[in-house]
Amino acid sequence: MEAKAHARSIRIAPRKAKLVIDLIRGKQVGDAIAILRHTPKAASPIVEKLLNSAIANAEHNYSLDVNKLVITEAYVNQGPTMKRFRPRAMGRASRINKRTSHITLVVSEK
Repeated sequence: MEAKAHARSIRIAPRKAKLVIDLIRGKQVGDAIAILRHTPKAASPIVEKLLNSAIANAEHNYSLDVNKLVITEAYVNQGPTMKRFRPRAMGRASRINKRTSHITLVVSEK
């Protein structure tokens, strides 16, 4: 049995979120939380909140034992991109892409 948690349209670039997700994939839940607490990346509090949600889903919906949970799947997909413009020299403008992420975590018992 496995439990999922999704976070959609999170305002962080997928490239930055993947660095944090790669650290915890395949780890036990307790180890993953410890890693996320001590990782100085902007995505780590977001991923930690999502992991806590996945743990709560597993415990409440499927009555799984929290101490035996392992992160089986963790991936980041690109969400919608907000397009903004910045004024530049000589009356020109350049586009700035503000990227968003869809983050998914799946936990299951070992």
